[in-house]
Amino acid sequence: MPAERENSAVARWLTIVGIGEDGVEGLGDEAKRCIATAEVVFGGKRHLALVDGLVTGTAEPWPTPFDAGMRAVLALSGRSVCVLASGDPFCHGVGTTLARHVPVAEMRVLPAPSAFSLAASRLGWALPDTETVSLHGKPIDLIRPLLHPKARVLALTSDADGPAAVAKLLRELGFGPSRLTVLEALGGTSERLTTTTADAFALENLNPLNVLAVEVESNSEARILPLATGIPDELFENDGQLTKREIRAVTLSSLAPRRGELLWDIGGGSGSISIEWMLRDPSMRAIAIEANSERAARIGRNASACGVPGLTVVEGRAPEALSGLPTPDAIFVGGGGSEPGVMDAAIAALPSGGRLVANAVTLEMETLLLSLQARLGGELIRLSVSRAVPVGTMQGWRPAMPVTQWSWVKP
Repeated sequence: MPAERENSAVARWLTIVGIGEDGVEGLGDEAKRCIATAEVVFGGKRHLALVDGLVTGTAEPWPTPFDAGMRAVLALSGRSVCVLASGDPFCHGVGTTLARHVPVAEMRVLPAPSAFSLAASRLGWALPDTETVSLHGKPIDLIRPLLHPKARVLALTSDADGPAAVAKLLRELGFGPSRLTVLEALGGTSERLTTTTADAFALENLNPLNVLAVEVESNSEARILPLATGIPDELFENDGQLTKREIRAVTLSSLAPRRGELLWDIGGGSGSISIEWMLRDPSMRAIAIEANSERAARIGRNASACGVPGLTVVEGRAPEALSGLPTPDAIFVGGGGSEPGVMDAAIAALPSGGRLVANAVTLEMETLLLSLQARLGGELIRLSVSRAVPVGTMQGWRPAMPVTQWSWVKP
């Protein structure tokens, strides 16, 4: 494949300038020139105030909702436009949003240090060894999978109340001994660092612009989400409709998650399969389809409790509920697969190369899977797990119901 060279003839009409709390003083000459010569400068009111003396064109504060601002920027394509962003525009910033609509060849980007970089430099933490998460405008439950003893976490918060909310969650989850440092207004004249613990957190009047650093410590009751597949059954609220951990581990292995993929979890039950799918990587997406309203609500609670609040729950009965859903990369059928049309609909929905895994505990579902394997191929395995239980004063093996699993890749 021949090398691609940047086309210098393409007009770079859009400049994105990263700006810190030090305002104009922290900008380089090129950034200052781009702001001063732009016909229109977009930014938050705070950012526009920081560069007020430089702007000679029209200053446009971001309207609400924020997406409307993107349309306003795009409408000026071809003119000289500057967008102000916090720190690094491509670290949870506006640059990412704009890059979805504007070719990179039409942009000039002048980043400043990100809040994560500034925080790591103040604490002496190596960023590659530090977990980072944005909780800005997002559920704080996203921090849950990162809570492992001795881990270091940097979290962008939404406002002045963010650190207290995270501290409260840490106490509830058994991470009260964790050491917390609130880093306020990094890079500005009001910069301040305050350290306490989640148990003793009582800080007030914090600057809304803050980063929370967490040095994770736990007590014996801490709710820790292991990195392995097949996390403990006790971590899921359930009514018995739960794929047990050993079967779940094999099922996730058969589904073979890959970054950025979408899973349909048909017959979601407690949501354990789709939740563990999403725990494999932050880029993973899943839709759990569940006909029972109580179970559908329970899946949502389990998703938040396991740190994947982005799991989509569709309340409805397959195959009707599958209509209109985005195309999946993989499908798991754990419940209702023997109902008329469900397996046919799942097979039809998969693109070429898509993966289907179905588990059977009933004879009816097993018969269906045997028939599908004979017609379409794929792999059949039988899984059986026995657990040691008391038998009088001794112990014996109690077998669980065996599970027949069919795995298939669509040609």
